[in-house]
Amino acid sequence: MKVVAFSGSARKEGNTAFLLRAVLAELEAAGVETELVQLAGQEVRGCIACYECFKRKDGYCAHSTVQKDCINDCLDKMKGADAILLGSPTYFADVSPEMKALMDRCGMVSRANGDLFKRKLGAAVVAARRAGAIHVFDSMNHFFLIGQMIVVGSNYWNIGMGREKEEVAKDEEGMQTMRILGQNMAWLLNKLG
Repeated sequence: MKVVAFSGSARKEGNTAFLLRAVLAELEAAGVETELVQLAGQEVRGCIACYECFKRKDGYCAHSTVQKDCINDCLDKMKGADAILLGSPTYFADVSPEMKALMDRCGMVSRANGDLFKRKLGAAVVAARRAGAIHVFDSMNHFFLIGQMIVVGSNYWNIGMGREKEEVAKDEEGMQTMRILGQNMAWLLNKLG
């Protein structure tokens, strides 16, 4: 079993990556292979609605102006995983531009190719300074739901509070929520495996 996590934060090793690593640690403890992909520092463009993916149906984003970034690599990682974690900081009560680009382009390619991620597990993780996180959480969960994925939950919304690097570690309830999310995902992967 394999889980791939994507951090949509513009800050490498920021709070979003810290929260995702807490989830991944529980999965690793259960014997699940994991990988964390950080979009920070990578050029990621949004979908340009060219619909080439619908014409080519090869499982990749096809347009030459956007296919030079990391999205096709991300698609390969998603296709090879049994579960996908999406993590984003809260930017004006929404996902980061990097996460939005990832969701739009991977979602479009998935839809163009018969829902590539259908029946894979998915879970959203959000870092927030204070507020706006529920909309971010919902946006990422909509990516999973429209793709016919199975959303895994925890004992509360998968949100950690903190602004400065690793400040989310002080959010005891948020960290506990991440650990339970990892345990629940590991349990479900084992049941489906």
